[in-house]
Amino acid sequence: MGKRKLKEDSFENGHCISQVQKKLRERFCHQSPNGKLFGAELQYKDLLELLKRTAVYGESNSALIIGPRGSGKTLLLRHVLQNLMEIKQVRDNILQVHLNGKMYFLLSLGLLQTSDKIALKEITRQLNLENVVGDKVFGSFAENLAFLLEALKTGDRAHSCPVLFILDEFDLFVHHKNQTLLYNLFDISQSAQTPIAVVGLTCRLSFLEDQTVQEVLQNQFHYSKDLQSLYRLLMLALSNVTVSHPYITVSDLLEASKVYRMDSKANIMHGLSVLELCLIIAMKHLNDTYEGEPFNFQMVYNEYQKFVQRKAHTVYSFEKPVVMKAFEHLQHLELIKPVEGPSASVPREYLLMKLLLDNSQIMDALQVYPNCPTDVKQWATSSVN
Repeated sequence: MGKRKLKEDSFENGHCISQVQKKLRERFCHQSPNGKLFGAELQYKDLLELLKRTAVYGESNSALIIGPRGSGKTLLLRHVLQNLMEIKQVRDNILQVHLNGKMYFLLSLGLLQTSDKIALKEITRQLNLENVVGDKVFGSFAENLAFLLEALKTGDRAHSCPVLFILDEFDLFVHHKNQTLLYNLFDISQSAQTPIAVVGLTCRLSFLEDQTVQEVLQNQFHYSKDLQSLYRLLMLALSNVTVSHPYITVSDLLEASKVYRMDSKANIMHGLSVLELCLIIAMKHLNDTYEGEPFNFQMVYNEYQKFVQRKAHTVYSFEKPVVMKAFEHLQHLELIKPVEGPSASVPREYLLMKLLLDNSQIMDALQVYPNCPTDVKQWATSSVN
């Protein structure tokens, strides 16, 4: 009887632990806005009040949420929107438009008019105004957007339906050549037209040098605690929980931390060819010489050729097309990336690139690279000196 009872207890404990693991994985992976938001209570309160003033009182506002990737910007906004929509007066009175700068930016590369039209079409779709627009032809972006917002009016400004514009990857909207969408939204928010709120999310700070954007965006929120990293760490530790080990311990967290800190880019370098490794070192040397300024393939090739000429007896020289293939493979592996999008006027060997590895990552990878030629290691060290 005792053994049967013990078996039943073990089964129940195992089931409970499985359910707990499932629940925690859902929370770590999906970042549900349910529950308490830690570390951003002040920002949450400010943003909620700001959007409430737009929804309830018809007051136009703009806000910018800044922080590194994984710091909780979207989570903060989800919490605010969820609680905002629980207020009946708000839920019945506000419309939302969500736009992502990545799509807008990709479309804008050589397709300026198309990207603006796509943005307007997406705004029209999300506002459910396709039937209102019909076959109308507009002379400009501003005229089209003004018509859409005018169609939402039910009287004077106080009775106009407020619109919340959420612009993810906000910096890419700013980098758009004419910044058409931004300037029109900001013009409307500062005028006596339909009340709108513009909320931008970005992980980049450099675009703040744009003076016009600085003047318009008066409320900036910074939430820098890296929640996604914490979630990943806890997911790793959670995998060790079993019936015989039902609690997460300090040693579990330490072990998870070791696994989490394993450098994925350095691991990728272990699988590179010697030629590709040489190109990485050439880029490192250029970074050291020009203090991190962008480089192009021709500069990297010239640097590589200098090394080959000095070490002709130990290093095999490759034809330029082969070197170009190796260079493109490094881009495919996301170890380098273009500074700007492709341009028909710039030959590919002169397209400016940036290295996505730092010196310590390169040197650490070289130490464990299998059968790395001594001259290649020495070349990498000499670039530091």
